[in-house]
Amino acid sequence: MRLRLAGALAAVLVTAGLATGPAAQAAPHPVRQPTLAGLAERHGRYFGSATDNPELSDSAYTRVLGGEFDMITPGNGMKWYATEPQQGVFDWTAGDQIVDLARSNRQRVRAHTLVWHSQLPDWLTSRQWTASELRAVLKKHITTEVRHYRGKVYSWDVVNEAFNEDGSYRDTLWYRTLGPGYIADALRWAHRADPHARLYLNDYNIEATGPKSDAYYRLAKDLKAAGVPLDGIGFQAHLALQYGYPTTLEDNLRRFSRLGLDTALTEVDVRMQLPATAEKLAEQATWYRDVTAACLAVRRCVGVTIWDYTDKYSWIPAVFPGEGAALPWDEELRPKPAYQALREALR
Repeated sequence: MRLRLAGALAAVLVTAGLATGPAAQAAPHPVRQPTLAGLAERHGRYFGSATDNPELSDSAYTRVLGGEFDMITPGNGMKWYATEPQQGVFDWTAGDQIVDLARSNRQRVRAHTLVWHSQLPDWLTSRQWTASELRAVLKKHITTEVRHYRGKVYSWDVVNEAFNEDGSYRDTLWYRTLGPGYIADALRWAHRADPHARLYLNDYNIEATGPKSDAYYRLAKDLKAAGVPLDGIGFQAHLALQYGYPTTLEDNLRRFSRLGLDTALTEVDVRMQLPATAEKLAEQATWYRDVTAACLAVRRCVGVTIWDYTDKYSWIPAVFPGEGAALPWDEELRPKPAYQALREALR
């Protein structure tokens, strides 16, 4: 009886992590593998994910979101339609929820976005503005929002998607009414409202060298020469297998760094024409590894953010019918080959 009691007690102590001697040595603690963020931190980088408010009620989703990443981008909650739905009436509910979540997980926030041509409220798009009127509206919006989040966010995508594919300015409400100077004004106003936030211009299809990325290069060079507070360029990196890999990505990142700018991969996903096959998933994994390696190879590329981490909440199928499977986790929150490829790149 005493022997049985002693054996039972030893088992309890081992389970509780309190036993010593041979019994303890027989029950080693499981080794927890480092997260993507932990691996990236070894290189002085961050590894982040976008997220959006409707999915935050999914506890299985938020466990991974809070565990694997150290930077969060709100997909929609800080855009103009959400933050100023009526002129002069501001609503911080959605943005604050993301910031509070990030703080609870000891994550930082890439705030997105102050000036964009899309997802604007009707009150802004349904009337004609004079230049002086619109300039005042833009200044108030930027100043109010950036002040609200002052000290709570790492960076801002100040102006989003300002150029066409050929390198010409996109014909937006801002450009038509205010001319190209709206970009410098927006950066100055944001800097005054929060001098410590890193300020970015952000766009897609600028990963490879070409007319659109050249336009950003010229603009960034001019802004820096004029003393405008610009800290970095965000390369969205919404990629698609059928269009080929941007082989000049690393060189492109490097030329912006030579201007004294940070760069970041800000909205990464790699979509494919469905159905997904083992071959396509393997190619996708290679792309994720190569994109990450390109950032690691350039000192001033500060980090990588994927545009949400799971196919369950991807924007791709709704916008590109017949395409999808773009993210490193599948719809069941299971890691895909791309996840392991990211780990390999970050090792």
